[in-house]
Amino acid sequence: MTLYLIGTGLHDRDDLSLKGLAAAKRCKRVYIENYTSRSFSSKEEFEGLIGKEVILADRDLVEQKAEETILAEAKEHNVAFLVFGDPSSATTHSDLMLRARKSGIQTRVIHNASVMSAIADTGLSLYKFGKTASVPFPQGSFRPESFYDTIQQNQSIRAHTLLLLDLEPKKGKYMTVAQAIGILLGIEAKRKEGVITPATLLVGCARLGSDGQTIQSGTPSELKEADLGEAPHCLIVCSDLHFMEEEGLKTASGEERKK
Repeated sequence: MTLYLIGTGLHDRDDLSLKGLAAAKRCKRVYIENYTSRSFSSKEEFEGLIGKEVILADRDLVEQKAEETILAEAKEHNVAFLVFGDPSSATTHSDLMLRARKSGIQTRVIHNASVMSAIADTGLSLYKFGKTASVPFPQGSFRPESFYDTIQQNQSIRAHTLLLLDLEPKKGKYMTVAQAIGILLGIEAKRKEGVITPATLLVGCARLGSDGQTIQSGTPSELKEADLGEAPHCLIVCSDLHFMEEEGLKTASGEERKK
């Protein structure tokens, strides 16, 4: 039997590939995770497309209870696990695949578009990105700063930094670009290491892969006041731009159209 990890793409059920749809239809059980990003299609809409029940899988089920649910079923039947974006882009899904293989379960990944490639819509070159980091919501005394260090490391090699912003779908809570900038500015004010300056070029993205995607560039003060609309959002801290990146970013953010 096989555990299929199937990417659903960036926006809604229409992004599911024909290969992914065919695999899901062959499976006895279908799960869809609901904690790494946001889909603009409901569980019911995926059920209508696939033609069978779809079970929502939160982080606890996948990371703590998969052995007695997803993996136990995959030992007896074909099981589909639908993932927002691409299945290979998140550590939590790579971990599920490794646990399946260690249990003797055959696995197959069906790839799809993810934010890791869609950021090229900004006009920035994927070859010039360094390490990616996540910005979590501060929780009491839990106020990590590792993403600030990642930006600093990337700047040392003149690389851009993609920041993935935290979300808590059960609470309807999604970090915005403005909130992420506020967190970065707070760390900069405390550490004063010049990682984020008033002149730092930032790019805010919202709903990449949708017809209504938004890309806006500017300084921290400019983007902190910008309204990019609905989540999901991500933020890019730019390093030095090649002249082709400069032109591409102007086009992507609409600056040329405003002239």
